[in-house]
Amino acid sequence: MLKELLMKNRSFRGYDESFRLTRAELLELVDLTRYTASSVNQQPLKYYIASDPEEVKNILPLTMWAKALKEMSLPHPGMGPSAFIIICQDMNISPNTARFQRDVGIAAQTILLGAVEKGLGGCMIGSFRKPELKALLKLPEEIEPNLAVALGKPAEKVVLTEVGPDGDTRYYRDGNDVHYVPKRRLEDIVL
Repeated sequence: MLKELLMKNRSFRGYDESFRLTRAELLELVDLTRYTASSVNQQPLKYYIASDPEEVKNILPLTMWAKALKEMSLPHPGMGPSAFIIICQDMNISPNTARFQRDVGIAAQTILLGAVEKGLGGCMIGSFRKPELKALLKLPEEIEPNLAVALGKPAEKVVLTEVGPDGDTRYYRDGNDVHYVPKRRLEDIVL
């Protein structure tokens, strides 16, 4: 059921590094995006797949995770993802990146739901060193990286909670490194 997939689809920031994802499995996830909506049906998104452990290790320090947890550096050492899918835009198809930000979000959510269906997890990472990542991946000039999606076998616990009366939606961790994500109630989001 879709609701169950959505509830399992958390932003994981800790993974079992011994688990490997194959290129074929990652291609299956990217293939799902071909069936999603695209503004004006232009389909300018392209995907860079990184599953080689050395390449993943080189991408990781170019990404910034969990900015709301300023006192913490995530993922913890030895808990990095097994793979990345970098969602890019082909500027030859359309140079208007603002128009296709929705497409990027739809594609990322589709990839993550596909991952959850396979018993995996991931995290969308919009904060990364774009010029350095583009150079590392040797992307052509017309290909702009827009979002990194980390993927792997989750090795942490994420708990959904209800937003309290103070309205604070910031996620947090307890002393056991359990990650809590406050969500607004249905009656608070329906106008």
